[in-house]
Amino acid sequence: MKIVSSFLPPRALQKSITEKFNEHEFCFFKGMEQIDDKLIGEMEIFITYAEDLSPEIINRASSLKWISAMAAGIDKMPIEAIESRGILVTNARGIHAVPMSEFALGLMLSHVKRLADLKDLQRESTWNKWLPVGELCGKTLLLLGTGAIPEEIARLADAFQMKVIGVNRSGRYDGESFSDVHPIGQLNQVLPEAHIIVSVLPSTPETRGLLTYDHFKQMRSDALFINLGRGDLITIETLKRVLEDKVVGHMALDVFPAEPLDADNPLWGYSNLTITPHISSITENYLPRAFAIFEHNLDVYSGRKEDDYMNKIDLGKGY
Repeated sequence: MKIVSSFLPPRALQKSITEKFNEHEFCFFKGMEQIDDKLIGEMEIFITYAEDLSPEIINRASSLKWISAMAAGIDKMPIEAIESRGILVTNARGIHAVPMSEFALGLMLSHVKRLADLKDLQRESTWNKWLPVGELCGKTLLLLGTGAIPEEIARLADAFQMKVIGVNRSGRYDGESFSDVHPIGQLNQVLPEAHIIVSVLPSTPETRGLLTYDHFKQMRSDALFINLGRGDLITIETLKRVLEDKVVGHMALDVFPAEPLDADNPLWGYSNLTITPHISSITENYLPRAFAIFEHNLDVYSGRKEDDYMNKIDLGKGY
């Protein structure tokens, strides 16, 4: 069986997996452009970051039976072409919970403790002991989504004595970290309660352009809005208007409608926006966690283990 990866994992990971599954042929490449047509036609399993496939490649990959996406989002994959072939798709959902929850808490703490302002004072050699700073304790945190990542954010926020409420499609919730969970239809009712709003929603037909200017008008004027999910949650027109009108206190965005941001993009110039380059999930532990899921699924796929696939995607729903 030929297993092809369009990226190069660290050598230690390559060595570990090829030794564990030495009955299969692994081919690792630095980019899709390095994979020749013959190998594309022969590969049975494809490992990818889920951003380099096209309908044309799917058509050429006549032996392809399983795509292992080493990312959570699959919105850049040619879903229709994949679904028409009946190709199995799995992703790396769940590995992001620890790094992204830490990133979210870092942004929250940086905001209430005014670390950017303190750094500016240091650059100006100014000792200002009277700079007012706040606390997370007692604040209300609204999480858009209640999956693995929001669950971990909620667990950490509880340690700071925050009230955590959530919104999801149905309003149903079986966990213990949220004090209340509401259906998405009640979003306007809960937005005014929140001091901090964090979105980790995926990109689906239902979430694209979900947040409008009117939603931001429902938020507190001093609210912190954080988006770590997908940039198409907000249109660029809405984003610019919210920033121009200073509708909320501050925005911290790790994702944008179009990435990367060009050097002359006007978003860089807003003082009420913190920009991070889509890195909230990326740490040194990212690929080891992702390949642990892949190894489990390869055990199942190759008949070594009688178990269910981890993170099997429902292509009709997109997650």
